[in-house]
Amino acid sequence: MKILVLAEKPSVAREIARVMGCRDKHKSYMEGPKYVVTWALGHLVGLAEPEDYDAKFRSWSLEDLPILPGKMKLKVLRESSHQFKAVQQLMRRQDIKSLIIATDAAREGELLARWIMDMARWNKPFQRLWISSQTDKAIKEGFASLKPGNQYDRLYQSARCRAEADWMIGLNVTRALTTKFGSPLSAGRVQTPTLGMIMQREREILSFRSEEYSTLRVDLGSFEAVWRGANNDSRIFDPEKVKQLQGKLDGRSGKIVKLKKSEKNVPHPLAYDLTELQRDANRLLGFSAKQTSNVLQRLYEQHKLVTYPRTDSRYLTSDMKDTLKERLTSVAVGHYASLARPLLRKPLPLSKRIIDDSKVTDHHAIIPTEQTVLLNELGADERKLYDLIVRRFISLFYPAARFDNVAVTLEVAGETLHAKGTTMKDSGWRAVYDGQAMDEEDEDDDSSETGSASLPVLHEGESVTVKRCRIQGGRTQPPKRYSEAALLTQMEKHGLGTPATRADIIEKLVSSDTIERQGNLLHPTGKGKQLIELAPSDLRSPDLTAKWEAELERIARGQGKPGPFLEGIREMAEGLVAGVKNSDATYKPHNVSNSHCPDCGTRLLEKKTGRGLMLVCPSEDCGYRRSGEKRLSNRRCPQCRKKMELKEGKAGRYVQCLPCGITETLSNNDPKRMTKREEKRLVSQYTKQQESIGSNLGELLKAAMENKNRK
Repeated sequence: MKILVLAEKPSVAREIARVMGCRDKHKSYMEGPKYVVTWALGHLVGLAEPEDYDAKFRSWSLEDLPILPGKMKLKVLRESSHQFKAVQQLMRRQDIKSLIIATDAAREGELLARWIMDMARWNKPFQRLWISSQTDKAIKEGFASLKPGNQYDRLYQSARCRAEADWMIGLNVTRALTTKFGSPLSAGRVQTPTLGMIMQREREILSFRSEEYSTLRVDLGSFEAVWRGANNDSRIFDPEKVKQLQGKLDGRSGKIVKLKKSEKNVPHPLAYDLTELQRDANRLLGFSAKQTSNVLQRLYEQHKLVTYPRTDSRYLTSDMKDTLKERLTSVAVGHYASLARPLLRKPLPLSKRIIDDSKVTDHHAIIPTEQTVLLNELGADERKLYDLIVRRFISLFYPAARFDNVAVTLEVAGETLHAKGTTMKDSGWRAVYDGQAMDEEDEDDDSSETGSASLPVLHEGESVTVKRCRIQGGRTQPPKRYSEAALLTQMEKHGLGTPATRADIIEKLVSSDTIERQGNLLHPTGKGKQLIELAPSDLRSPDLTAKWEAELERIARGQGKPGPFLEGIREMAEGLVAGVKNSDATYKPHNVSNSHCPDCGTRLLEKKTGRGLMLVCPSEDCGYRRSGEKRLSNRRCPQCRKKMELKEGKAGRYVQCLPCGITETLSNNDPKRMTKREEKRLVSQYTKQQESIGSNLGELLKAAMENKNRK
């Protein structure tokens, strides 16, 4: 008898098969003396579509909504049905006695395996392989300590509830908005409140009124100070006041009335979870959240250099203590050697900031594996991301950074001046980053108004003289638009999505043309601005979705039940659809072009894609699309002599000069019309007859045309 192993991807299945001795390769599985290893292709089974319940739902109609089946059905996904059939046949083999679920050790991985088991009617025993890395050692240890399958029933129920909730809310509200307003408008329980946060920031920016202000910087010879008022604000909004202060202080003497010196210890940052790594990769490398996820998956799955990526924990577990030096040894190569090797000569300092079992849920933080790294085998993006992970891991075992903060308060002519300086005593873990500030407080630490970053030795009561007063102008700045790093922080803060889904939510908003990237910042589009007003108000706020996400987590922990949660979702779906139906708002597509669809005549919409601007027909049953980039023909306008634009219409291709309003049709079927290439060929051909026909180019072409017509 044999054991069937179900992996999530072919690449993972191949590694498991190799480690477990399955050398007999087949099209959809690999077999060995003890194990048969097969794979899913992501999801092989999904929730049934509305038309699977009733054929009338194939056409979208506002009257049919909400669609809320009593019991949700499953269906085999058509694009991967061949692999499902192969897995099903293996599950029905008489010599297969049990199953090992080896899909990703997370909520989504559990769901796709259980749905396959449900559709294939699996009724034999099953176990769970739960590992955090893809190294040979981790796979062998995982198979040696398999978990009972029913230990993860609660995780499956949580995943099932999440999928059904997204179906009921997303599908119904999307269909309601699309049919109500006659344009493809997408909504969902996570994407809509995320868009809501972006639009709230946009409103704050638009309502902001910038004001000019000045700061007064005072040169005291060996250092610089800044004036501050009674409210401790250095900004002066009255131009007359700043000039009066300048005259009052210039050349005057004063003294240091207070000098406060304090030592500050900054401990190393916590190890990475996925969201924190996505933030740093966006901030430091310019990676999108999705790009970080993709590169990280390759480091985990293909190169086996990092542990499980989709984690929400920033701590390690106590059973990992004995593996840490081995991991440090594996990364002690190249420029990391000088940082890691000194740590290997003594016991590692393991504090609660590194190891804390109480703060680890399904998976520990992202750290390097014991696999020895070959840096030259990594691509450029892989090297950059791996560098972040390795440096963060090494920094865990370095001491805190220590520096002295010096705050100086001075009085000159009855006015109060302030200066602040920092003296580094021990760079500690910052040495791992070559002095680059990486602690999480640095982004909020603005020392721009405090004068010099380095102060001389000063004493309380010491006299000072103002050498020069300098007025520095400025303007109040509106809140910044979200970068992906900042948006991920807000999504995490409000409980929107999970580390595994947040990148996909951002990409969905971009692909649906509701937000767009401009540099490193996210801007709402005209469609997004309208959509957030059309979407039900309950769905715009992150509070409701965060409450649902918390309830899903309670179900995963066995503290909540699926029934009441899904019943609440059904009631919510009914209310949201009713709100859309009763809405008296209107929607006007923001991206309508001047071009018409050559198939159905509908005005085409402009859509930005990775391949540039596209013109897309909005009609559901048409699907016409073409590049929207301006295409110039070789034909010139008879009036302005500029090249005319090449376009397509119902009657075929034509050229147009928009400034002059001149349009000419192009007939591809006219046998008497010669192309430029034909002209060049024929001119060359008849050049030899130049003497008999004549040297004039017009005569040459005329002769060539007559000859072509005779043929």
